[in-house]
Amino acid sequence: METIELKTNMHCEKCINKVEPVLKMDNNVTNWRFDMKHSDKLIIVDGDNIDVDNLINQIDKVGYTAEVRNKGEKIPVKTLIVPKISFWKSAKNWKRASFNTFNCLIGCTIGDFGMIIFLQAYFLGTSMAMQMILAIIAGLLTSIMLETIILRKKERFEWITALKTAFSMSFISMIGMELAMNFTDFMFTGGKANFESLTYWIAFIPAVVMGFLFPLPYNYYKLQKHGKSCH
Repeated sequence: METIELKTNMHCEKCINKVEPVLKMDNNVTNWRFDMKHSDKLIIVDGDNIDVDNLINQIDKVGYTAEVRNKGEKIPVKTLIVPKISFWKSAKNWKRASFNTFNCLIGCTIGDFGMIIFLQAYFLGTSMAMQMILAIIAGLLTSIMLETIILRKKERFEWITALKTAFSMSFISMIGMELAMNFTDFMFTGGKANFESLTYWIAFIPAVVMGFLFPLPYNYYKLQKHGKSCH
């Protein structure tokens, strides 16, 4: 009989209900228990000749990550590698992270490019550094405003709760998105908003694409590892 402790990103009773059928179907697992109070959100399994790799993969298929928690015992190299590879294979969380990132992108784009257009239309003397700073601030504000509205309408949050939740979301991701968009736009346009130039409007496309792709892996990581949406 062997006992294996698996560190997971589970966090509630609903998670347990999803994972428990996986344990029931494994003939080599004779007993299991969950410790959601532990900081590592443990699944503790007992059995003989447990195929840890397969067990981890099956848990991954229902939307959660798991890795062996080493307590000084020798763990096969393969077992240590599998969680690292499978960590990035959750189609469900990639889809959710993409949706979250897209919502943020809409909010950031409105404020960011709106501010740049405003400054270069009415305040031509504004330095490039100041334009970027003001554009990032505007993008963060409009992203927070949009997320507040989504939480209010979709999740039925109270307005104050929705605003606090939106404000507490990942600024690292949003700032990364803003920087990626501004840098890409600068590479194409040199920082000049020439509204009559086709190049200026074409540059908007790669800027938005980079703004989406740059923070996406980070958003997936946060969601997969901690069960937290960044937006």
